[in-house]
Order: sequence, then C-alpha cells, then structure tokens
Amino acid sequence: MFSERFIRYIQFEKRYSPHTVSAYQSDLDQFFTFLNNPQKKEPAPPLTITQPDQITHHHIRNWMVDLMDHGVIARSVNRKIATLRKYFKFMLQEGVITINPASKINTQKVPKNLPVVVEDARLTQMLDDGDTFGHDFKGIRDKLIIEMLFGTGMRLSELLGVKDSDINGYEGTVKVLGKRNKERIIPINNELKLLIAEYQQLKRQQDFFGNNSLTLIVTDKGANAYAKLIYLTVHKYLSTISTQNKKSPHVLRHTFATSLLNRGADLNAIKELLGHANLSATQIYTHNSVERLKNIYKQAHPKA
Repeated sequence: MFSERFIRYIQFEKRYSPHTVSAYQSDLDQFFTFLNNPQKKEPAPPLTITQPDQITHHHIRNWMVDLMDHGVIARSVNRKIATLRKYFKFMLQEGVITINPASKINTQKVPKNLPVVVEDARLTQMLDDGDTFGHDFKGIRDKLIIEMLFGTGMRLSELLGVKDSDINGYEGTVKVLGKRNKERIIPINNELKLLIAEYQQLKRQQDFFGNNSLTLIVTDKGANAYAKLIYLTVHKYLSTISTQNKKSPHVLRHTFATSLLNRGADLNAIKELLGHANLSATQIYTHNSVERLKNIYKQAHPKA
C-alpha cells in the first residue's frame, strides 16, 4: 500500500517526532487490517484491496463507523482520519492515485474541554516547602522535574530531550527541541537556574553513574529518563495538592500558560513560549481566564 514510502517521507523529509511517526504507522496498519478483515460487519469487497487506488470514501466511512462502534472517542477517530488525509494527499502527490478518497470525509464534532490546571498558589507552596522533596539526588531530581514543567511549560517529550548543554546559566535560558524539530529558547527564573546547578552538581557526584548520559534528567541509575518516570513523578506530587483525576505532566503545561495569561502576559508571547504553530491552539487558555473573571464578578458585584 506504499505505506513504507509515506512513513519514510514523514520521518525524514517532514521530520516528525518518533512518537508521531509511530502513531501514523499504527493508524495505517489498523486501517489496512480493517479493509481486508472478513470479520467486519460491512460486506467484504469483491477483491482483496492491495492498492491505494482501490480505496474509496465508503471504506473510510465504514472504518469510522466501526471505530465508534468499538467505543473509540470522536477525538481519536478524527486523529486517525487526519492520518488518512495526509497519507492519501501524499499518494496523490506521488501520482499513485488520481482521486483523494479522504477529501469527502467530515470529521466528528468534538466537545471543547477546558484545559485542566492546578491552583498555582498551592503548586508554588508545595515547591517552596522544604519538606516536600528529599535532599538527596532523587529528591532534587523530582523537584527539578516539577519545576521545569511548571516553570517553562515544555512538553514531557521536550523535557526528556533537554541536554545539560541546552542550559545557559549565564543567559538564564533553556533550549528546547519541539515538534517537527523546531528549536525555541525559553527563559528560566533564578530559582530554577540555581536548582538546575545544584542538581547537575549532585549528578556529577554520583560515581556509579559513569556520566554517560548527556540528557539533563536521568534515572536513579544515571540512564536517560523515560516518559513513565516523568509521568509517575508528576502524578505523585500533584496528588498531594489536587483531587482532580488528571495529574499528568501536561497539566503543568496548562497551568504554566494559564498562570501567565491570568497575570497579563500577551497571548502571542505565550504562544512562542509553548511552541504552538498557530495562535488558535493558545487561545483555548483564554477560556480559563474568562471563567476566572466570571467567578470574581459573581463574588464581587452587588447584582451578580
């Protein structure tokens, strides 16, 4: 189905992240399996589908119905359809097909959910409390994870990619490699700068580490940190200050953006700090600010 050519295209020419490439590959594999699966509810095509030009918009719609019948949420269905759109657009550009079957497909309506945040005052109190984190390497490392995510708004994957050499203590900045390998520079406050220096010193003192890892955040054994370690660390400490169900690293990213907006930061500046390609992705945080203003209005206005 020419999927290998498409995957090489997004991997090497478009320079998508490994996580995104893996997601695209998984979506395509799932779609192609569905096309020739005799167990699916829709009647099987008269011939086994082996070429992209045999696929019609009816096949794609049938797959969407099957996904929803199996409980896949609208947001996930839309993401999978976006994969097919990009795949067939590439097939069209390559001359493999003459008609894009995904062009007639409409996405599902997705309810707009406000970003989940934690109260920044409680988060700041936790970080400033000298008893919350240990004073050994693990404790300082865990505190740095929370401080980096909340203090810079970077994504989990971006934090994993930060190297010691990306920290510029003199300028007070950190260099981040974002989506599609786009670099951006994020300022860091003095407190975070001092914490990074303390952590790096402790890391150098761990003789058994061997100093083989170039990344900033490492495991208890000195290896490169991994996504689950960051997630579990964030979940552990957010559980001490929040009762909401969602306690992921992205909550700290949302909290970073919302805190800046609530304190008068320019939306375009927040966009650059977050590494968003479009301002529309950043504007979702204005809803949280509006809700905050509504609550203040209800509490303070005599006729509210």
